[in-house]
Amino acid sequence: MTTERIPQLKDFSAASLDAAFAALEAEARSEAAALATPGAVEAFRLEWLGRKQGRLNEISSLWLKSAPAEAKKLLGQRFNALKTAVEGLLDAALGAGPSNASLAAEAIDITLPGTRRLMGAEHPIIKTLNEIVGVFQALGYSVGVGPEVETDFYNFESMNFPPGHPARDTQDTLVIANQERRPLRDRLLLRTHTSPVQMRTMEQHAPPVRIVIPGKVHRNDAADATHSPIFHQVEGLCVDTNVTFSDLKGTLDHAMKALFGSAVKTRFFPSFFPFTEPSADVQISCIFCGGKGCRKCKHSGWIELLGCGMVDPAVFAFAAEKQPAYDSRKISGFAFGMGVERIAMMKYGVSEIGQFYSGEMKFLNQFA
Repeated sequence: MTTERIPQLKDFSAASLDAAFAALEAEARSEAAALATPGAVEAFRLEWLGRKQGRLNEISSLWLKSAPAEAKKLLGQRFNALKTAVEGLLDAALGAGPSNASLAAEAIDITLPGTRRLMGAEHPIIKTLNEIVGVFQALGYSVGVGPEVETDFYNFESMNFPPGHPARDTQDTLVIANQERRPLRDRLLLRTHTSPVQMRTMEQHAPPVRIVIPGKVHRNDAADATHSPIFHQVEGLCVDTNVTFSDLKGTLDHAMKALFGSAVKTRFFPSFFPFTEPSADVQISCIFCGGKGCRKCKHSGWIELLGCGMVDPAVFAFAAEKQPAYDSRKISGFAFGMGVERIAMMKYGVSEIGQFYSGEMKFLNQFA
């Protein structure tokens, strides 16, 4: 530590201490009188009160620590008086502050009206997604979430899409690069449906399970008026003893009425999904024409909306590898899935799916 600014004390008598501290206080007052800018005030503070190299810190190190025991009290009293004086000089310099003219220029007229801050609102997709989830939560379903980047095993194999299965072609997706050395089931990809969360849930929880799964999914689809390579799904899974197709029909009929009104009717047509057997497509009576036939329902009176089916025993077999309670001889279940954008387009009369992703404020403000 430098001692150039602080002289060595050899005489610790009261008179010698008075003279030494008086000289330091006079120097501090002289420096404080010349302070004219905020930068100079800060430099003064560091010069005298800085924790590491301030003069008062040096005095404490050089004088207080080396003083004989009988002089420490006298020296401490004068040290505290000098510190108080320096702090008073600093407060006075800070109190002087900027001129009245500069303060007036920076003044805020609190009587003026404030800047109006626009209130945000739910995006129509999120609003629709939350509405769908709310319907099933009211039926006692829990909400499940999972990663958007999935393994081939959870996205395809555990959902009964074995390697080479033709149904994989309809769910072509983006695969993470440089994974050729990994086994196929461990390779990473962007999930094509939220079904992997069904398997992850079954592996962690024994039946009964009732879960609804919202989330973003990705497929290699060409963008057009009704398709997008990125979209949102809500899937559901119910597993228990004695779950039947009638339970599935009743659940979805109630959900469609909750979403589109009590006058809506539902009907089921045979279909195929690798993870359900039997499988069905669900149609609802056209909400635009009441089932009479119009352009939007292609004059059929019905609109196809979602897919569903009873969980295939092969899917339960994958779950049973970690959770033996999923024995298809003792339990059964159903699953369903629907596209959120499709339902949002119907509810709000949107003709182009791309409008949801355009970021166009004039469009989005309609839903605020």
